[in-house]
Amino acid sequence: MENTLIVVVVIGLTAVVLFVFPLMSLSERNDDISQLALQTVTNDLVDKVRTTGKLTQSDWTQFIASASSGGLIVEPEITLQILDENPGVKTTQTEITKIGENTYYVLYTAQVEDELAKNNQIVLKEGDRVVVSVKNTNQTIADLLRSFFYSLAGNDASQIAAQDSGIVTVNGNR
Repeated sequence: MENTLIVVVVIGLTAVVLFVFPLMSLSERNDDISQLALQTVTNDLVDKVRTTGKLTQSDWTQFIASASSGGLIVEPEITLQILDENPGVKTTQTEITKIGENTYYVLYTAQVEDELAKNNQIVLKEGDRVVVSVKNTNQTIADLLRSFFYSLAGNDASQIAAQDSGIVTVNGNR
């Protein structure tokens, strides 16, 4: 009787070692590839906006489509910090080139999407800032396996996410 119990336990452990751990490793690698692809797409969008001074509707749509490829359901966010062209009205300092004296107003994702729907592009100028972040909202196979096996050890929920930001280097109205 004792030998039968030991054999069952050994077969169970063997099944876990031979099938589950390789599946976990493969799914983790798939998440790493998705993370890298998402970061690359995010960097490409920010670099394009920084170097052209424009965000177009087609760029934003292509970014969302590229970020969603591979079965990810993503939640993109963009923030445009627009350098105020007339800070002298609001402050006593009228020199715009002083560090720490610049005033920005912010456009968030909903406002950016509304502006893109109306005008098909947003023209930025040198000194404006762009911040793009995107995160995965659905559970991947690695997340499911991790939550199943690590449920006793705690929730190690890693999310596939990417963020990049930069300062616009050219005026977009050229």
